Amino acid sequence: MELSILLAEQILSMFLTMIVGYIIVKIGLFKETDSKIISNMVVYICSPCVIIDAFQIELTDDKLQGLLIAVVAAICVHIVMIGGTKLMEKPLHFNRIEKASVIYSNSGYLLIPLVGNVLGKEWVFYTTAYNLVQTVLLWTHAVGIISKKDEKNYKEIFLNPNMIAMFLGMLMFISRIRLPQVIGTCVSSFGDMISSASMLVIGMVIGNVDLKWVFRQKRPYLICFIRLIFYPVIGAVAFGVLGSMEIHPDAEYILMIVFLATAAPVAAMVTQLAQIYDQDVKYASVINVMSVIFCIITMPCMVMLYESFF
Repeated sequence: MELSILLAEQILSMFLTMIVGYIIVKIGLFKETDSKIISNMVVYICSPCVIIDAFQIELTDDKLQGLLIAVVAAICVHIVMIGGTKLMEKPLHFNRIEKASVIYSNSGYLLIPLVGNVLGKEWVFYTTAYNLVQTVLLWTHAVGIISKKDEKNYKEIFLNPNMIAMFLGMLMFISRIRLPQVIGTCVSSFGDMISSASMLVIGMVIGNVDLKWVFRQKRPYLICFIRLIFYPVIGAVAFGVLGSMEIHPDAEYILMIVFLATAAPVAAMVTQLAQIYDQDVKYASVINVMSVIFCIITMPCMVMLYESFF
């Protein structure tokens, strides 16, 4: 219960930052397009710095085993969501945007700052597992769904700054290489900016969106239910049972990190891919906005359900 309350407080704090972004666009202080500059800073500077900083920890067998557990759990989560969405596709008449939205979560913008602020910076190390799996699938499976082409952009996968940061971080972790103090402080400082900057971007992006119109749309409620409640409930039960088996000393929190990614709102990348491949960007944005707002309530509730198994 205590952790879910802490999580709710942290999400609310991040939501207030998002409101600031929304207001500064509404009053004309900034333009919605200005968010792209901050977004690029988050993607190309802050996020890679967080990842590299997360690997600046002591190499132990427990850490390696924990990372392996997180990777396997992330793969299993995506198999269930991709398979489950395939089964529901015809009965629920999912379109391309909806399929990608229920499968892929905002595990970058939201998960890293959330884990860092709620559990502590040392736990951000395990967020790389989910991000690694999802990044590969986003540029293969998700692109295939949205573009309706069997397109695998391997260049985008391996030259993604976050993937490069993961490989560099892992190399330094295994080689026991530590950044010099001055460089390490600089890297940490950029990493500390990710929470406020990423939520500011989301707020600015929805600055020109008519929220009344958004909530009048009926179909996105179904998509948000599947993304924020249906799949997370399955994850809570599965991870709760698995975590109670004592497969690792830190299994409860390692699996919780993967679970938080599972319960996160729709990935912002879905909207970006919709724009790239000339799909319904406005509809993708509506689903994204609704899921971000609803997660303030759903994520703490899902964590309470998860904690009930312990």
